[in-house]
Amino acid sequence: MARYIRFISDGAIAWGLLDNDEVHVLAQAPWLGVEETGIYLDVGGVNLLAPCEPGKIVCVGTNYYDHIQELDFDTPATPILFIKPSTCVNDPGATLMRPRSSQRLDFEGELAFVVGKTAKRVSAIQAADYIFGYTILNDVTARDLQAADVQWTRAKCFDGFAPIGPWLTTGINPSDLELTTRLNGEVKQHSRTSLMMWGVPKLLEFITEGITLLPGDVVTTGTPAGIGSMADGDTVEIEIESLGVLSNPVRWEKQQ
Repeated sequence: MARYIRFISDGAIAWGLLDNDEVHVLAQAPWLGVEETGIYLDVGGVNLLAPCEPGKIVCVGTNYYDHIQELDFDTPATPILFIKPSTCVNDPGATLMRPRSSQRLDFEGELAFVVGKTAKRVSAIQAADYIFGYTILNDVTARDLQAADVQWTRAKCFDGFAPIGPWLTTGINPSDLELTTRLNGEVKQHSRTSLMMWGVPKLLEFITEGITLLPGDVVTTGTPAGIGSMADGDTVEIEIESLGVLSNPVRWEKQQ
């Protein structure tokens, strides 16, 4: 198992391999080849950024039965897909801003993976060869706008609505990981990835039948029950076994 980060230090953005509290600075994104520069930094002296720069984020809606029940949705026959643009990407520790046009901002804790090479019509049995690593994503949603619009684009795609991190982990089995979301320390979501309707390999197969994924693209796999709203001043934390904790403060955009 290895952990990779993207960070900023002294005004420069770089990639790194985490070795306990030491960062081995890399020459490029790790899925392009792990090439160390020979520079070492203390992790306490760097600011973590989202551990990827996706051209697109392909999201899976309603992939847990209990989440379907809490939203009173019909059970889908196949995965429901939508896409968040790159402008949704947000960093670990960065502020989640509720836009002026929404009155309800929800958290959705999710397992996500980053594609390591171009993926087109990948079979489920080949999936592991195309996935570089795993991370955590908060599929932030303006729930009132989702209900008002029927389709989900506006509600899901405001700037900063996809915090990702804190790092990218390789060498793990994603099939049965514990997922916990806490709001101000109180547990709101608690589930396991084994309860997904479609696991990671099947999702990659379904998506790449018609959508080509490029190196660095992200797929996020859906959220379990327990979604809820966030208020001004809250802190939301999503923890997934072996992947760390993604934490973000919440603020409301001021009305003009």
